[in-house]
Amino acid sequence: MLTHFNKQQRARMVDVSHKQATERIAVAKTRVIMQPATLETIEQGKISKGDVLAVAQVAGVMAAKKTSELIPMCHPIFTTGVDLTFEKISEDTLEIEATVKTVGVTGVEMEALTAVSVAALTIYDMCKAIDKQMSIGPTYLVKKTGGKSNFIHPERTVDSE
Repeated sequence: MLTHFNKQQRARMVDVSHKQATERIAVAKTRVIMQPATLETIEQGKISKGDVLAVAQVAGVMAAKKTSELIPMCHPIFTTGVDLTFEKISEDTLEIEATVKTVGVTGVEMEALTAVSVAALTIYDMCKAIDKQMSIGPTYLVKKTGGKSNFIHPERTVDSE
């Protein structure tokens, strides 16, 4: 049952005041696919706009903290931790993973998904002058823990906590 609609079938922010605060963790991933030369230039630190991964790291953390300002029905939450990692998984593909934590009454799935999305968009922005063909995705929730339910994506590998 979808709970994001009121009696008039209009969108609402779900009332979570009755829920118990628990530790909640979400992990999300995405990929940026680019020309091999672009990824090599990023690794060598030769992108003219600066250290691409350092800027993307900060952008991802900032995005996680501002998720409720971007997603209309997303609750503002107190994040207790946000971490992003970047891994070259092939000559043309960079994988981004975000882990977001809180102790609260609602989960942090949207914060993790927003973090990887904005980090990927930041990479695109910083590299678009040399590679406009970059693509982003798939973007997905790897896992979430805490609250009433846990989730592990059945078709994706889970290799982080």
